This record gives sequence, C-alpha cells and structure tokens, in this order.
Amino acid sequence: MTKLLYQGHSSCAGCPEAIAIRNILDVAGPNTIISNATGCTEIVSSPYPTTSWAIPYIHVAFETAASVASGIEAALKKLGKKEINVIALAGDGGTFDIGFQALSGMLERGHKVCYICLDNGAYANTGVQRSSATPYGASTTTSPAGKVSIGNTTWKKPIVEIAAAHGIPYAANASIGLLPDLREKVKKALMKENQPSFLNIDCPCPLGWRFPSDKTINIAKLGLETGIIVLYEIEKGRLKITKEPGTKPVSEYLKPQGRFKHLTEKDIAIIQNRVNDDIKRYKELEKCGVRI
Repeated sequence: MTKLLYQGHSSCAGCPEAIAIRNILDVAGPNTIISNATGCTEIVSSPYPTTSWAIPYIHVAFETAASVASGIEAALKKLGKKEINVIALAGDGGTFDIGFQALSGMLERGHKVCYICLDNGAYANTGVQRSSATPYGASTTTSPAGKVSIGNTTWKKPIVEIAAAHGIPYAANASIGLLPDLREKVKKALMKENQPSFLNIDCPCPLGWRFPSDKTINIAKLGLETGIIVLYEIEKGRLKITKEPGTKPVSEYLKPQGRFKHLTEKDIAIIQNRVNDDIKRYKELEKCGVRI
C-alpha cells in the first residue's frame, strides 16, 4: 500500500504519533480528508511550504479540529459525496482541554466524523505543560515535582466515557502498544454510517515522559501489561474490554520514566490502588451491560 504519510517529516526519534498516523491512514485509505489541530503532528508534518501528507489535509487552530471537520462533513453531504472519510486529529491538549467544546458540539450534532486524539498526556509541543490528560503524579513544566509537590495532583479525565455519553455509536481506547487492536478500532470507527465516532490513542512521548527514544513501544506495552492503560470500546453504549488488562505492578511502568522518578513507594501504592479500582469498574460495567 502507498504510504499516505511521507518519510522526511521532522518528528522526534521514537515519536509515537507518526506510528499511530501511519496505521490510521493504512486503514482509512486515500479517500480521506484530515482536519489537524495545531500541535506536534502539525508542526512536524506541514511546515510551510512543505507537507508530509499524501491526502487532503487542513491545518487548523488548536481548538478547532472538530469544528473544521464538521464543516467539511457538511459540505461533502451537500455535494452528495458519501464515501470520503473525514478524520479530525488532535493531541490531548486540543481534545481534553482547549478543543473540548468544539468536540462536544460535533458529537452532539451527529456529524459523520471520526475524531482521533493522539494522547501523550501533556502539551508536548509547547514545553510539556500539564493537561487534563496528564496522569496523577507526573512532573511537567507547570506541575513540577519538588519537596512539597508530587507533581500533577489530579487523575486523568475519562475522555472516552465522556465522548460515549453523548450517545454516539462508537468510542474506544487504543494504544500503539497493540497495533492490530488499534487498526481494528479505526476500521470500526470509520464504518459508523452518518454518525460520529471517537478514538483515544495512548502515545508515549520520549521527550515529555523522559525515556530513551528506542523504548516507545516498550513503554506503551508496559502500560497495557500493568493495567494503567485499559483497551476497551463502547459500542452503542455498551462497554467491552478488548484485551485483558495485565497484572504486572505499576512500578514497572512508572520507574523507567523520568516524569515519575520522584515518586515514593507510598505514592506508587496510591496509583496501584487506583489502577486496580479502575480495572474492577471496567469489568463491572462490561459484565452488567449498563449503558454509558
């Protein structure tokens, strides 16, 4: 298959977003239009006057990936063109925070857009500041760890559940640590005829998370093997876990990352308890079949 993201972009060594995008586009194919919010992906792939995209691509403002994608979808519908995939791409800053209002509106209005968040848990492009996707205990430039600070003091926003609560037919959590699962979820998200879908993809960032650039996939897999990242999908309101969460101690995921190097054993125990509770809750939701 012809690669739809050309070589030669300027992403960092070990960049997870380039890995995610290549796999997304392999599934979506050339009949696709991208609305891409300002962020790492845009910076490395479309510095004027060059581009790394082999498909129609629009760089939009930080908060407007969903808004512009909605307009593209409405225009295509008016023209009677139904077989074109419209994908909105943004990082967690442009999704969880700055672009959340536009995302919510897009989902509520029912635009046939597949919105994909490339989640690296911070505003990585502008200096690794905290976002509402930043995990508890992580040290960032705006939530620095110190003698009286653990770093970030809040837990990650449950963005997939929030998206699903809009009544959309498909929302899912994915990771570059398991690409067959990611690709299958992209396929399912694009198949939702005349309705929106949402994917959040865990993308470990070597620069922001402070681990060697050749360990990106290893860190992503450790997220799955420790249960910190749970792979699931919510289809028509019903949650299904798509890979059994691992049972390795969370310390195996936390200790290789510089952003967590300050954590004490007591801190790690708090995170372990939270991970255990989250996994239990997901399994209970799956078992009882309660609509989200």
